[in-house]
Amino acid sequence: MISVDEALAHVFDLVTPLASETVPLRKAAGRILAENVTATRDQPPFRASIMDGYAVRDADLPGPLTVIGEAAAGHRFERRIEPGQAVRIFTGAPVPDGADRVIIQEDVTRDGGRIHLKDDADTKFYVREVGADFCIGTKIEAPRKLTAADVALIASMNAAEVVVARRPRVALLATGDELVMPGETPEPDQIIASNTFGLAAMIEAEGAIAQILPIARDTESSLEAALALTIGSDLLVTIGGASVGDHDLVGAVALKRGMDRSFYKVAMRPGKPLMAGILDGIPMIGLPGNPVSSMVCGHIFLRPALRALQGLNAQKIPQETANLAAALPQNGPREHYVRAILKDGTLTAADRQDSALLTVLASANALIVRAPNDPPKNAGEKINFINL
Repeated sequence: MISVDEALAHVFDLVTPLASETVPLRKAAGRILAENVTATRDQPPFRASIMDGYAVRDADLPGPLTVIGEAAAGHRFERRIEPGQAVRIFTGAPVPDGADRVIIQEDVTRDGGRIHLKDDADTKFYVREVGADFCIGTKIEAPRKLTAADVALIASMNAAEVVVARRPRVALLATGDELVMPGETPEPDQIIASNTFGLAAMIEAEGAIAQILPIARDTESSLEAALALTIGSDLLVTIGGASVGDHDLVGAVALKRGMDRSFYKVAMRPGKPLMAGILDGIPMIGLPGNPVSSMVCGHIFLRPALRALQGLNAQKIPQETANLAAALPQNGPREHYVRAILKDGTLTAADRQDSALLTVLASANALIVRAPNDPPKNAGEKINFINL
């Protein structure tokens, strides 16, 4: 049995960043930027009014000033403001040449075509200078997962396309005679293949494409037929069958097919029967069959692997710290991922930690991380956790 960190290092050794592709900006959200984006214009590209009011020369105040025209967003005032003149201006409009400030409309009294500055007028200039947001040559650095704000920024830089990492294609293969798909009618001794759908959701949240394969039954021929469907995938994830029971065939069949196995069994709870390697030229991660074990291992190993495939740094899922709501006993010899609820900066461990209880995992928003043989923890002590 190896440690979680050792196992994750092996997983990273199995995956190589995928090639990049160019996509329209409209399709870029959530993708991993593979090449820097460089601004081809200043933003704003002109001196812009921040408020509705009047564009004036500061030296002419307090007035009176003669209003000689109007400027609106998309419609500049073409002439230069001369001494004693003002231009009615609206938010976002280009500030006319000659003007160096905008007087907000609330600070002005207007009498026909003339304005006067009030005695208690705001002293701010309300002009946004050229390049106040960014200038030509400003870069958005790759790699990074593109957020909605990133997409808006790239659009304002006048880039219609971006170069992103190709989305990994992940083949998901559940195994076991006991499994049926959601919506089917199970026999009395069968259960629903829930792990497949939870992992597919996790995979797609990381920007990859999940392909759910038909369930492989507990025969070598069924498993061989299912594995043949993984050709062309970037990653194979099997669910169940990785242990050493008489009906756990994934490891045996994979080795028979020439799998180059990196490791088998990890000192973690839940999730000990985990393996990884290269099968038919494809990186493979074999997850345990218990629902919570499978999902926890997905967070610890699958999510970082998918990020590395898309060119992000090869690193574990970030951990944070918070205070414990109640004491915890000494941990055992395996790294323990304790389902917990984070509320108001405090972590409360779930009473039940059985690896088959999806209700507990669904109600948790955090995993407390306990090192092997971690000593007892008191209420109020800080402890590491993974935010779900």
